[in-house]
Amino acid sequence: MKRLFLLSVLFLCAALAAPAQDWAKTKLDKSPRHQEWVKVKHDSREVQCFVVYPEVKDKATTIVLIHEIFGLSDWAREMADELAAEGYIVVEPDLLSGMGPNGGGSDSFADQSSTTKAVSMLPPDQVTADLNAAADYAAKIPACNGKIVVAGFCWGGGQSFHFATNNKDVKAAFVFYGTPPKAGDMAKINCPVYGFYAGNDARVTTTVPKATDQMKAAGKTYEPVIYDGAGHGFMRAGEAPGASDANKKTRDDAFQRWLELLKKI
Repeated sequence: MKRLFLLSVLFLCAALAAPAQDWAKTKLDKSPRHQEWVKVKHDSREVQCFVVYPEVKDKATTIVLIHEIFGLSDWAREMADELAAEGYIVVEPDLLSGMGPNGGGSDSFADQSSTTKAVSMLPPDQVTADLNAAADYAAKIPACNGKIVVAGFCWGGGQSFHFATNNKDVKAAFVFYGTPPKAGDMAKINCPVYGFYAGNDARVTTTVPKATDQMKAAGKTYEPVIYDGAGHGFMRAGEAPGASDANKKTRDDAFQRWLELLKKI
């Protein structure tokens, strides 16, 4: 069953393969904010993380950002920079660190198909350990105010929801078109979970009603919003050149909702 699920994810992502992202890299290169690469370690493993700092005078909430199944792409990093522009520190681990050809990361794969396959086959325990290491690093950043949240997109959205079941210290989880964890694991969640889903994304969005019931039964806060007319991946697709009106509007609406929720953390 797990194998069939992974194959279905690969099929979906092949159909929705991320286009060239030169536009995202151009925006990132023009950013005035401080960006750096750091290595976080756990056990014998090193994970490369992209870190962006806001230009603010006070300490800031830190977001552990989880990339799509397309790896730590230009858009994933550009998204981190956009959040930093709004006053947040962002720590974005490359979960493919050391998993690529010759021990490389996301940028070492020859094509998108091999990247998506590698991400979908990552060991769950390794992903959790990588995210815990990133969160531990984030909490120790001198400019961090002690509040850590997690957010992710697509595959990363599901990982964000799942990470909330494994880390009791995160203050909120933001799930962008990602699938929920097992009902039995929801009781371990110690923070509110906010969902952002596309109306035209049956594979993921049909999980929302059941997840809503399961989270309620577990006594947990789960606030999903479904955006009619949008398709899977609207946060990236809505920003890309030639974006549909529905995806563009949804991207803007969802980003604004996200910022409003972050202010309440």
